[in-house]
Parts: sequence; C-alpha cells; structure tokens
Amino acid sequence: MPEVMDKALLSVDDLKVHYEVGGRFGTRIGAKTLRAVDGVTLDVKPGECLGLVGESGCGKSTLALAIMGLVTPTSGRINVAGQEIGKAHKPDREAMARTVQMVFQDPYASLNPRQTVHRTLADPLRLHGVDNKSEVEQRVAEMLAKVGLRPEHASRYPHEFSGGQRQRIGIARALILGPRLVICDEPVSALDVSIRAQIINLLLDLKDQLNLAYIMISHDLGVVEHMSDRVAVMYLGRLVETGQWQEIFENPRHPYTRALIAAIPDPFLPATLAAQKARGEIASALNPPPGCHFHPRCPMKQDRCMSEVPSLRTVGSGHDAACHFA
Repeated sequence: MPEVMDKALLSVDDLKVHYEVGGRFGTRIGAKTLRAVDGVTLDVKPGECLGLVGESGCGKSTLALAIMGLVTPTSGRINVAGQEIGKAHKPDREAMARTVQMVFQDPYASLNPRQTVHRTLADPLRLHGVDNKSEVEQRVAEMLAKVGLRPEHASRYPHEFSGGQRQRIGIARALILGPRLVICDEPVSALDVSIRAQIINLLLDLKDQLNLAYIMISHDLGVVEHMSDRVAVMYLGRLVETGQWQEIFENPRHPYTRALIAAIPDPFLPATLAAQKARGEIASALNPPPGCHFHPRCPMKQDRCMSEVPSLRTVGSGHDAACHFA
C-alpha cells in the first residue's frame, strides 16, 4: 500500500446541504427544510481510502455530490486539492473533473447505451484537450488493460457486456483523466455476489498502482472493512463516529455503529453485540428528532439524549464519537 501523506487532499469543514420542500404555489409558504447533510467535517489524505457508511437516506450520496461540485452547499467549506467549493465559490468543472471522479452504483444506468466503449473513454480526453489521435488510442487501450478488458471490447456497446464488465467500463471512465480522488458510490451493491470480490480487488489494485484516494460509500460493512483505512459512520446528515477501520470494528463507541455491526450476518457474533441492534426505522430528515438524532432507536438512551446534541469528540487515538456516553 502506498504511503499516505499527511496533507489532506480533501477537506470538508462544517458542511451543510439543506433543501426547502413542500412550498405552496411556488412560494416558501408551508415549506419544510430537509437537512440532507447537517454539519459534516472530514478529510481524506492522498492514497487513503475513507469508508463512509450508514443506512439509506442518511446523506451519503448528497455529501458525495457536494464534494463533486454537483450540489451547492448551504453553508460550510470544501477544499479539493486546493480548489475551494462553497456557496460563494463555484467550482471549475474541468479542473474538478481532472481531480475527482465518481464510480456509480448501477453499471446498467450509468453508461450511455448509444456510445461504444471507445467513445465513452475517448470523449473525456478530447474534451480536456487531448487532440492527438494516436495518444487517445493509446490511453484508451492502456485504461482498458488496467481494468481487465481486451482491446476488441472498445468497439462494443454496453448491452454486450455483463454487469461486472460494465462496472469495469465505469471504473475506466472514472480514471481516464487521471483523477487523484475517486468517490465509489455503492460500486458493487448491484452486482452478483460472485463478481463483487473481483471488482473490489480491482479497485484495490488500481488504488496502489495509481496512488488514488477513495471515498467508499456503502451500507455493506464487509466491503468497507476490506477496503478502508478509516471509517466514517453517518446518521441523518451527521457523522456519529470516525476512526481507523480496526478500531471502529473492534471497539465501536457509538450505539449506531454497534447496531450496524450487529446487523452483519455472522453466526459468531457475540450475543452482547447482537443484542444491540437498532429498533425501529430511521427518522425523516424533514423532521429529525431533537437532541441526538439516534435516540428514538437507541437501547441506552437517557433524558440528556433527547434534548442535548452530542458533539463529535475524541474517545481514543484517532477515534471520535458523537455520543454522551461513548
């Protein structure tokens, strides 16, 4: 594994992404605020993989879109390789594309069915000023080889490939411009179990070869454990626990993290941990519970949890948790 540098490639500071929904007659009358991301602070270093986990609807994908510059933050700051993104800082789209890219969840929907693989990979190069035809051909062929595809695959269309092959094409498209940070949004959840390990190993190999940094978004803790250097756990728009992957899995300090681990199908899971599964359903971001957002489902809640918002504080070496009793 390449050495991880100390200086952050990505820095997110108190990021908030709120939406107003439900206004009547095209006005804000009766509108409610959906707090998709509500004060997230994190960083990613070059060559590092940060696993971002949480249930559906917790804000993971919105956070990713904000980092990509595709969603305008309500407040807070994002710095990607020295480029500021925020309410007052519109991102340079071309510069962002050369710095950060995304591998999408659905390899069936994320590729243009009317474009060959060659065009899918060549168009970004031409858009970013690579006009020499032989150079374009060489870079397309090299990228196909890197993701385990053959040269003759370049002339085919997406419908001629299996799901795993399509995801390899999606990975190639994300890497063709040489980005430094790749956001993987549930990259294997739509694939057969037999193919998932191949794609995960491919992503790990490419990370080492190209010294990439990853944000691995997933609700599958098995994937996160296998790939991540650090883990950030998200619940209803907030980070509730962050730390090295081994510390998170072996010594979880937030009850929500314990609930996620307890939900892993594991016959050898200790009974004490299995008993800490979360009860009920995740609340709506339109009307989050007061205090600690997790308290309606928490097996260890107390009166303080229902009124006082816990701050993310240090509970160990490089280990933070937002719980009054961590």
